[in-house]
Amino acid sequence: MLKNKKVNRKDKNMKTCYTREQIETTVKSKGYKWFEDNSNKGYDVNIVGVRNSKTKGRVTNAFDDCITISYKIDGEWHFHCFDCTTDPGTSWMENPWIKEKGCAILKPGQYRGSHKLRLHSGKYLALGQQRDVTVYRDNNRDLSYDLDESTCDTGLFGINIHRATAKAGGKSIRIGKYSAGCQVIADNDDWHIFLDICQAAREIHGNSFSYTLLESKDI
Repeated sequence: MLKNKKVNRKDKNMKTCYTREQIETTVKSKGYKWFEDNSNKGYDVNIVGVRNSKTKGRVTNAFDDCITISYKIDGEWHFHCFDCTTDPGTSWMENPWIKEKGCAILKPGQYRGSHKLRLHSGKYLALGQQRDVTVYRDNNRDLSYDLDESTCDTGLFGINIHRATAKAGGKSIRIGKYSAGCQVIADNDDWHIFLDICQAAREIHGNSFSYTLLESKDI
């Protein structure tokens, strides 16, 4: 049972690229909901991805974005920031999962109650999409992400939040086939920290998670 227990896994790759305050300020400036449970139950999580604007839409095939999670325990904020990708990798950009539509690229925004803990591809526990999200569809098979509003597509597409490598202590460097539009954490140890927190949140607040995607240029 994780309820009312602190997640004590050591975060060996704790990053300082953003602060919790920066993430909170940006989320609120967009008019999105910032979850702040003041009942002392804890684990009212804010899961916020940050897409790297410096790449200017170039397909890097690298885990050069961040995913953050902020939550309170006993009235004190806890914050983690992990290397991830919020973009699909080269493999699926060149050969889209849905060939007639093109590769899915999640559109920045806040998606309330969009995910729940369930098996990813029937294999391991992750955050699976349960409500509609909006994606751009890129179907010209080049090495640039085309974020064209005219291609936006809303629905259930399996835009999950999951890990890359399954190797304990391992960290993936290239996206490859790990993401066809999913939000994917590169480091296996980081993933288990994230998953522990989500499981603790589920026990207290139920199996529904919101996801917010920002662009780094807005922070």
